[in-house]
Amino acid sequence: MKVELQHISKRFGTVRANDDVSLTVEAGSIHGLLGENGAGKSTLVKVLSGFISRDRGTLLLDGQAVEIKTPADAIAFGIGMLHQDPLDFPPLSVLDNFLVGKSGSLFMHRRQALREFRQLAVQFNFALNPNEKVSNLTVGERQQLEILRLLSLGVQTLILDEPTTGISASQQDELFAAAKQLAAQGKSIIFVSHKLEDVDELCDRVTIMRQGQVVGNLEIPCPDETLVGLMFGRELAPPVKPNTCQDAAALALNNIRLSTDRLSVKIPNLTVHQGEVIGLAGLEGSGQQLLLLLCAGLLKASSGKMRVNDVDMTAKSYREYLAAGIGYSPADRLRDGLIRGLSIHEHVALRTPPNGWFVDWKGTLEKTQHAIAMFNIRGKPQTHVERLSGGNQQRTQLALLPVPLNLLLMEHPTRGLDIESVLWVWQQLIARCEGGTAIIFTSSDLDEIMQYSDRVIVFSGDQVSEPIDATELTVDRLGQMIGGKFGDRHQALSVST
Repeated sequence: MKVELQHISKRFGTVRANDDVSLTVEAGSIHGLLGENGAGKSTLVKVLSGFISRDRGTLLLDGQAVEIKTPADAIAFGIGMLHQDPLDFPPLSVLDNFLVGKSGSLFMHRRQALREFRQLAVQFNFALNPNEKVSNLTVGERQQLEILRLLSLGVQTLILDEPTTGISASQQDELFAAAKQLAAQGKSIIFVSHKLEDVDELCDRVTIMRQGQVVGNLEIPCPDETLVGLMFGRELAPPVKPNTCQDAAALALNNIRLSTDRLSVKIPNLTVHQGEVIGLAGLEGSGQQLLLLLCAGLLKASSGKMRVNDVDMTAKSYREYLAAGIGYSPADRLRDGLIRGLSIHEHVALRTPPNGWFVDWKGTLEKTQHAIAMFNIRGKPQTHVERLSGGNQQRTQLALLPVPLNLLLMEHPTRGLDIESVLWVWQQLIARCEGGTAIIFTSSDLDEIMQYSDRVIVFSGDQVSEPIDATELTVDRLGQMIGGKFGDRHQALSVST
């Protein structure tokens, strides 16, 4: 199905999210929509998918003008959207979620739906158990389920909004293969992203947006320098990671064992120095998060000792961990790091000790305005955090971290961020290292781990490596170790499942 958006405009207060935007997506093509965080990409596709009403403009499907006011309207016209966080019902089974949106009695169509589900899953090589609870699925598996559900509802145009955020490499391969298969069937795909490598690999053509406007339409392949110049209006240079390691130990672990229902990790000895950056590499669920939660005071070890700046923290409370200068930045910003429904100002107020029995709203407002200016947050003090783009949510989360810190723990610090935001985040982190803060972070981006880590710990299946100097690694070697090929040079510590 051919899709045309003509002269779309949308305002949120004084912010022009879309300013006279036009976009044409041909049937049988994969069309990239590229831009930095907050460029207006998601607003545009939400207009097309009925989640947001436009102020002005025209929508054409196969040359016919249509009115799309709700997501149900969009589905009826054959348009479906896969959101960054799939819209599903975690307590229900995969099959129950597959049935959502279908007309008629759920019980009458359950057997027929199961047959259709299995046929679609086989067609796209998605290994999903129809009886599994959605709450047990990974983000990539939830995406696969949502794609199958939308296709069963007759979708001819599929919108993928930042779909590679938070999924594994193998799931990305499966996603891209499915998109190419759908395009070969004549369906149109709109691929929203800020990742140049994803657009290069998948798309036929790309439209670039900046500050709510279209700034370019290009055929793919296209030089990355051209795309970056259009996205940001200038060249971007990555920050250089200096040697900030100091002799003093910021963290020392001794004979630590961490256990859950399905995983047990043993770390005999680990010392992290002040100013050092330790990268944790491995597939999701391999134990990296357990180590971060332990160091944050949110998970108790089954055995062993932990010291921060030579102070025994083994049996301390979470409040004492905070007082010891330990900061934790979780991957899921809106679930674990920020509070939906609260403004930036209210978040700053929560982080500020009260003046007696009352909140100093005037003083915290000044702190909020300073944080917005210093961290270049595109929002106002009264803006609710869920209305910020992913990059600005991360900037807000960083602004809330105390200064100074002895130890900073980060899950996927740049997940879902555009190139400019990634470089900005690491500039802030490097500045903290220069002040003596030790950083331990996990990332699915091997290039990021290689570029910014002083040493790397690899988690794979039943193995954990001892810390390896990043200069001894290549991305290829790191990938092999994640796949379980440790070799004799890099001794494995103990992990059992």
